[in-house]
Amino acid sequence: MFDKLDFITEKYDELAQKASDPQVINNQPVWQKCVKEMGEMEPIVKAYGEYKKAKAELKDAKEMLEDGDEEMRELAKMEIGELEEKIQKQEGELKLLLLPKDPNDEKNVILEIRAGTGGEEAALFGADLLRMYTRYAERNRWKTEMMDVNDTGLGGIKEAVVLIKGKGAYSRLKYESGAHRVQRVPETESSGRVHTSAATVAVLPEVDDVEVDLNPNDVRVDVYRASGNGGQCVNTTDSAVRLTHEPTGLVVTCQDEKSQIKNKDKAFKVLRSRLYDLKMQEQNKEIADQRKSMVGSGDRSERIRTYNFPQGRVSDHRIGLTLYKLDTFLDGDIDEIVDGLITNDQAEKMKSF
Repeated sequence: MFDKLDFITEKYDELAQKASDPQVINNQPVWQKCVKEMGEMEPIVKAYGEYKKAKAELKDAKEMLEDGDEEMRELAKMEIGELEEKIQKQEGELKLLLLPKDPNDEKNVILEIRAGTGGEEAALFGADLLRMYTRYAERNRWKTEMMDVNDTGLGGIKEAVVLIKGKGAYSRLKYESGAHRVQRVPETESSGRVHTSAATVAVLPEVDDVEVDLNPNDVRVDVYRASGNGGQCVNTTDSAVRLTHEPTGLVVTCQDEKSQIKNKDKAFKVLRSRLYDLKMQEQNKEIADQRKSMVGSGDRSERIRTYNFPQGRVSDHRIGLTLYKLDTFLDGDIDEIVDGLITNDQAEKMKSF
């Protein structure tokens, strides 16, 4: 760990010297790259500097313990205890700072929700999840943009795709991928019997064109008339778009906008993100066993959470955390579980140190 910290410190000093060179300053692209790299390293360099300072103070205190008078030795004992505790804490913080960063963490999110087993009740639960994530986005001052929605006409959704724009959106939402289960009495159930239904959530990072090799010749584009609530030309013109990626069979539809061009642009965003997700899954096949043991593996066949209405509780099965505040959770107050998932993920990764 310390060899890596020394290397980062040396690299930071080299970049600082380079960034102060007048020739580099005049070359803005190179200068900006230097400054960006320094900004990424600065928290580590600063924390390591504080750590080395505390280690030096500890060394001085131990020398004082051997050579000082009685009063100085008592002060040294107190200082040694405080410094050892501080250093232990700093080592933990340095390990966290050295954890490899997910390159997707700062990206926007394409969130897909699909009703699973349970018929109309599953579709209603899907609508609840869509509202929960929309409210969570509002709490974080992220913007949401509906890409596509297939509703049931009774308040439920069979499928919804929404773009969530905001700094760090993926870093907070990436652990939501998986099967979400609900236990409640449906409104149509006269006997009061509790039903179990499910919906699946997929969280994909929005990707740039350069990150996915997408050949337009591989995509079949079909246009058709939008369905559902219409008027204002939404379902009176061929504005809806369906993309079929022939090599993989992936199909993406978008009919949210009145403009065929806008729907096509949105559909391509979703297609690129799905292809990127597919590529990442293929790359991670070799470490599948390791990923299964990690929180946030993204396996959408895995049941990750249960929402129990009769008991007013929500339970995340990956970290064994149960909260008795279902109403506020479904209103977007999900940070307690998200923070728990992040902490658990970091703890798993720190085992490699």
